Amino acid sequence: MSDLSTPDLARRRASPPTSYEALRSSIAGRYPDLSRRLQQVAEYALAHPDDMALETIAVIADRAGVPPSSLIRFAKALDFEGFSDMQRLFRARLVDRTPSYGERIRSLRARHEGADRPVPSLVLDDFVGASIEALERLRRELPPERLELAIRILARAEGIYVAAQRRSFPVAAYLSYLLSQIERRSHLLDSIGGMLEQQARAIGEGDALIAVSFRSYAPEILALVERCAERDVPAIVITDGPLSPLIQFATVSFEVIEAEVETFRSLSASMCLALVLVVALGHRLETTGSEHRAK
Repeated sequence: MSDLSTPDLARRRASPPTSYEALRSSIAGRYPDLSRRLQQVAEYALAHPDDMALETIAVIADRAGVPPSSLIRFAKALDFEGFSDMQRLFRARLVDRTPSYGERIRSLRARHEGADRPVPSLVLDDFVGASIEALERLRRELPPERLELAIRILARAEGIYVAAQRRSFPVAAYLSYLLSQIERRSHLLDSIGGMLEQQARAIGEGDALIAVSFRSYAPEILALVERCAERDVPAIVITDGPLSPLIQFATVSFEVIEAEVETFRSLSASMCLALVLVVALGHRLETTGSEHRAK
């Protein structure tokens, strides 16, 4: 794919996004039409908005693995006159917000450079700090109305099917276990023997699906979510950002940016979200049951 043509840019540049949320939507909408290099910038920008707000073009380009000129072309592809105009929207996101835990950790790390400590202890600090940052971002950015919608779907469902593959599978297994603890009829689609498609045939009208998939997205999970959408079975998706192909088929989606240290990713935020969904569902069911008993 090639970058957007010059006439297209000239025509569109009159109305660039005016808020960070509009910018995120614009990036997601334009993503399929961008060149592979600019898609790489888009992925980095959505995953590291603080870097986009605070760092120089040179630093961002180095971390994203692209030439600095790609950042300028990316901004123009989104209708901005230049990179600094786009960066203002990333900076606006930080206005009136206290420093994130990650920013504080980075500040502490800079102050303690050269500390004589064992490597395992430093690794522990890295992963604990990154996990706390991921959890704080989840608390700060998860839309409460999406959480409410997900709970309503799960409370109405006759059966709840849970699916994930590879790295995401522990989240699905944990969800299935938690649902069994509140005595909800749940089914873990574990794909043993390559039987995911056959297992999914049991999903019927009145049921709901919870699917978990992160980049690189498991094609079998994408196909499952798409099939549920075609059959009007509500799908709750836990994924990693607005560029996830699962979002277009989801009834409600949660974007979870996980803790990452040197390309090693934890599941701390996803596991927390799984626990929140089930505990909130249990509370809803208990409250509803109490109301019925009172009548």
